[in-house]
Amino acid sequence: QVQLVESGGGLVQAGGSLRLSCAASGRTLSNYGMAWFRQNPGKERECVAAFSYTGRTVTYADSVKGRFTISRDNAKNTVYLQMNSLKPEDTAVYYCAADVFGLGTTSRHEYEYWGQGTQVTVSS
Repeated sequence: QVQLVESGGGLVQAGGSLRLSCAASGRTLSNYGMAWFRQNPGKERECVAAFSYTGRTVTYADSVKGRFTISRDNAKNTVYLQMNSLKPEDTAVYYCAADVFGLGTTSRHEYEYWGQGTQVTVSS
């Protein structure tokens, strides 16, 4: 069993930056594929960034390429999402998720463990 806790969300102006953290307990995250998803009310949860447990496969949504970076600190058992040049359309609740098969796909159906989410609001 893996417990995931996100932090780092908040209110930021367009063009600003935030770094989200996803701290894990219960298991070592280095064995899992990890991803960040986001969701707005009435919309599907979409994957913005994901990587395999090896880190060799890294995927970003087209809408965030060049602006967001997913990374992992194995010593801290934490995954991060660095978000730069934020836009109002990045406003959403952001969730981290862990995939026991380690593939790091972009499909939300492949992820077994989820955090509670953290709100990111970007003002124009």
